[in-house]
Amino acid sequence: MKHTPPESSGPLTLIGWRETISLPELKLHNFAVKVDTGAKTTALHADAIETFQKDGANWVRFQSPELGDVPVHVCEFPILALRSITNTSGMPEARIVIRTPIELAAQRWEIDISLTNRANMRFPLILGRRALRGRNIGVHPAKSYLVSNKPHSEGSKR
Repeated sequence: MKHTPPESSGPLTLIGWRETISLPELKLHNFAVKVDTGAKTTALHADAIETFQKDGANWVRFQSPELGDVPVHVCEFPILALRSITNTSGMPEARIVIRTPIELAAQRWEIDISLTNRANMRFPLILGRRALRGRNIGVHPAKSYLVSNKPHSEGSKR
C-alpha cells in the first residue's frame, strides 16, 4: 500500500542540521543552533532560573546564554507550562517551558522552548521537531546553513 503525503500549503523549505536563528524577544540574534528531529522539544541553555509571581501569574526569570558579542542578560517570561522532558542522558526532568517567536528561513512563528542547563553542549539551543511541525520545513542531515549564514562563532563549545 502506497502512502500519499498530504498536500502542502507551499513549497518545502529545506534547512540544514545547523542553522542560524533569532529569538527577538530574548534579544538573541543570529546564533547557531542544532536542528534535531530526534528531539521533540526545543531546549535553550539558561542559568539562574527562578520563578516568581507577576500580576497573579507564574513567571520565570533566567540568564540568557552568552553568544559572541551579546553578553549574558536577564530575561523574564510568563511560564507556559512545567513539563517532564527526557534529557540527553535519557532521564526525565521537570522543565519550565516558555513560548516566544523564532526567526528562521525568512519566516517568523512562535515556538515552545524548555529551559535547561546546556553549558557542556556545543550549541546553546537545540531545535526540536515540534518547533518545525506544520511549517513545511524539511531537514537535510548532511548539510548546514542552507537558509542562513554561518555565524562568526558557532556554538558555545568547540
